[in-house]
Amino acid sequence: MASAIPSSPVDRAPEHTQSTERGPAPGGPPAAGSSTEPRKARRSKHRNNRVAYAFLAPWFIGIFGFTLIPMGYSLYLSLTKFDLLTSPKWIGLANYKALWQDPQFLKSVTVTLEYVLFSVPLKLALALVVAVALNKGLGALGFYRSVFYLPSLLGTSVAVSVMWRQIFSQQGLFNQFLSWFGIRGADWIGDPRFALWTLILLSAWQFGTPMLIFLAGLKQLPRDLYEAAALDGAGRFRTFFQITLPLLSPMVFFNLVLETINAFQAFTPAYVVSGGSGGPINSTLFYTLYLYQKGFGSLQMGYASAMAWVLFLVIGVFTAIYFAMSRRFVTYAN
Repeated sequence: MASAIPSSPVDRAPEHTQSTERGPAPGGPPAAGSSTEPRKARRSKHRNNRVAYAFLAPWFIGIFGFTLIPMGYSLYLSLTKFDLLTSPKWIGLANYKALWQDPQFLKSVTVTLEYVLFSVPLKLALALVVAVALNKGLGALGFYRSVFYLPSLLGTSVAVSVMWRQIFSQQGLFNQFLSWFGIRGADWIGDPRFALWTLILLSAWQFGTPMLIFLAGLKQLPRDLYEAAALDGAGRFRTFFQITLPLLSPMVFFNLVLETINAFQAFTPAYVVSGGSGGPINSTLFYTLYLYQKGFGSLQMGYASAMAWVLFLVIGVFTAIYFAMSRRFVTYAN
C-alpha cells in the first residue's frame, strides 16, 4: 500500500540532480539537454543555408542584375529625354502624352492587335488538331513529333524569316507552285493586303511547342471516360467537345497565355520580312519594330522606354483578363 503512493518532488530531486551531473558517456553521443547538441544543429543549419544560397545565387543575379534593375532604369528613362549620346533630361510624363499623338504608334498598336487576334487562335487550333491526330496511336510517333516541333526551334531565327521572304516574294516558290495550275499569285510580301497574313502564317507554322503540351495532356486523359462515352453511343465530335476539350482546358489556357505574350513581343519576322521598315505602307509595323526604330534608329531611348512600359502594362492587362475568364472555361479534374 505504501509503494502505491507517489513520492514527493522533494524525494525525486536527488535523482534529477544526479542524472544531470553524470553528463555524456565517454566516446558516446551527447546526452539530451547537452549544450553541444544545439551548437551542432546550428552549424548544420548554417551550412545548409550557405549551400542553398550558393545554388540560388545565379537566380538572384539574373532577377536583379538582368531584370529588376534594368526595368527600374527603363522606367526612369521613360520619364526623360535621352538620345544615348547625352545625359538623360527629366521631362516627366511627356513621352507618354506624346504616344497618343503619334499616328505611327497607333498604327503599330493596330497591326499588333490584329496579329495577336488572328495568329494565336490559328496557331493553337493547328497545334490541337495535330496533337489529336498524333495521339491516335500513329506509328513512328517520335519522328512525326520531331518533324512538327522543328519549326518552333527554327521559326524565330533570321534564316527562316529570310527563307519565308523568298518563298512568298513575287517570284518565290509559292507563286511558282500556283503557276503550275495556271494561277497568277500576288506579291504576298509587297502587297499591304497580304503582307501581315504572311507573317500570321509564319507564326502558325511554329505550332510545335503548344502541340507538344497538348499531346502531353492528351496522354494523361483517363481512358475509362472514353470507354463510357463509346458505350453510350457518343460520336467523335461529341466525345471531343464534351470530354477531350474540357479536360484539356488547363493546357489550352496555359498555351493561350503563353502564345499571347509571345505574339505581342514578335519582332524578328516583321523586321526581316519587311526589311526593318514595317512596310509596305506600315502594314507590318509591329509594336516592337516601331519601338526598335525609335530607340536605335531615331535615338529616342526615352520615348522607346515609354513604349516598352505601355507594352508591359498591356500584356499584364490581357493576362489578367485571361485569368479572370479562366473560371468560366477551365476545368480541373478535382
